[in-house]
Amino acid sequence: MKHLFWILILMLCVPVWSWGQTLAQPNVPQHQDLVRQDSLRQDSTQNLSKFQQIKNNITKLINDKLNEPYDTTRDKQYWWRAMKHGKINFNDSTMRYPKFVMFCYKTYKWGDRAFNSYDSAYVKPTGKNWKLIFKSNNWVDSYVGTPQKNIDMSMNSNLVSNIGVSLSFMAVSVGYSISISNLIHGGKVSNKVDFSFTCARFAADAYYWENRNDINVTYTDKTADGNRHKARQSGISRKAMGVTAYYFFNNRRYAQAAAYCYSKYQKRSAGSWLAGISLQHFDVKFDPDELPDEAVPLLPSPEELPRILYNDYCVLFGYGYNWVLGRKWLLNATLTPYVGYRYNIKPQIGEKQSALSLNVRLRIGAVYNHKSFFMGLQGYADHHRYKREGSSFINSMIEFTALAGIRF
Repeated sequence: MKHLFWILILMLCVPVWSWGQTLAQPNVPQHQDLVRQDSLRQDSTQNLSKFQQIKNNITKLINDKLNEPYDTTRDKQYWWRAMKHGKINFNDSTMRYPKFVMFCYKTYKWGDRAFNSYDSAYVKPTGKNWKLIFKSNNWVDSYVGTPQKNIDMSMNSNLVSNIGVSLSFMAVSVGYSISISNLIHGGKVSNKVDFSFTCARFAADAYYWENRNDINVTYTDKTADGNRHKARQSGISRKAMGVTAYYFFNNRRYAQAAAYCYSKYQKRSAGSWLAGISLQHFDVKFDPDELPDEAVPLLPSPEELPRILYNDYCVLFGYGYNWVLGRKWLLNATLTPYVGYRYNIKPQIGEKQSALSLNVRLRIGAVYNHKSFFMGLQGYADHHRYKREGSSFINSMIEFTALAGIRF
């Protein structure tokens, strides 16, 4: 029994003692270890993508340039040398700046305080100046009314799918999108160009778009059979351009830029009344060579082709609201009716007819923010009432956009 007791003790202690031991390693010379480490580093470098290697090289060049020694003598040219090495500081009173540079800086600081100041409890900056946005834009344009007496007509374009990109720096943004059909099949179906400037107190945007996509036409001639006829029409070009500017009354607590420019964060829900002006030019032109045969008898002469051509000069008044949903989500809705004068143009004789312009615009946006990355959905509808002697139309632009971007 005594021997059995010691055997059990050994059986328990040996595994416990062995558990804490490391396996014996082969005796490898030190120089082989170094070779192995160099090989691992080379494999890691080779596994880097070319883009990452280029990025690393550029970063190294920039850092080397910023950190290289330079002359720190406080003479008239010191500010320029300091700026080239990333050491510029406009708050440094010992800097000797040229008068024009200092004027530009003071003007910028004044404008920033006067036009871009928010209540920090409601709005905060993102901390980034640049934004790159990729977007998918899908839209249709529609025309419903009476081109001539006793004729009812509706024209709705096929859905146009555009892809595009926008680049923003601080308050300024420029974007361009083009139809996927243009890229795949060639030709010129549609494209858009837009520009915007947004700060706390006001915003302004300009746009140009054109569309030659096919239109589905439905019409009824009450003086003939009274039946509804359908046709798919090509050869109708639509172009529009415009500028809109508006002022935010509750500009300390409401940030339109948080919903559509992504340069601010809305921390608490808030809304604002807004007012401004809208200038627009619109042109819908029919190609007589591409009209369907059944439509020709409805038009006594080529000069009677229904053409929508007008300029709008309007004032707008509306309301926008930002709903903050949790920490990362934001929802916006902005409604702006606008009224003014419309100059309908008869292109054959250059005659202009003054008319009342009645329009309404609705904009909806949803944003998800995650650090420097953001995603968004936008809906947009713009309706115009067009009327002149012998014809009346309501033309509309309806679009939906999905986007993703990054701040840097």
